[in-house]
Amino acid sequence: MAGKGAGEVVNPKPGDQLHEHNLAGGVGAGGGAAAGAALGAVGGPVGMAAGAAIGGIAGGMVGKGAGHLVNPTAEDAYWRTNYQTQPYYSTGYTYDDYSPAYALGYNNAGRFPSYDMAEPHMADEWDRMKGQSRLSWEQAKSASRAAWDRVERAMPGDLDRDGR
Repeated sequence: MAGKGAGEVVNPKPGDQLHEHNLAGGVGAGGGAAAGAALGAVGGPVGMAAGAAIGGIAGGMVGKGAGHLVNPTAEDAYWRTNYQTQPYYSTGYTYDDYSPAYALGYNNAGRFPSYDMAEPHMADEWDRMKGQSRLSWEQAKSASRAAWDRVERAMPGDLDRDGR
């Protein structure tokens, strides 16, 4: 189910609500289970099992929350209005050049625990996802990061602990 959700998040259709995909809960549950198991290990095997179960449930809820925060229609509207005011914007490029980079950023924000972990995957996806964009990945990377950071700022706390 998480694999199906991953495909839908990476290749969203107009009107998709990413919080409805299995990926958001699956990624959060996996991370929560790992963290819970690590903390529970102090209590031995029983504590480790209980920690993993509790962490999985809590992480799944956080992951679903991240999915709720990403509304591709709203993100697209925001970036369409604001892309030319960004410090990385280069004169002569249109929103159609930047749009796929923003989509990679906001669609992957709930898929990976940090931008640094996501960036190599997004770089690999760029040539397939960029469509008619004239940007190289090096040019698009800042836009993807800006979109990632915007989603993260909407979440409580600093999920990837990067201070942004």
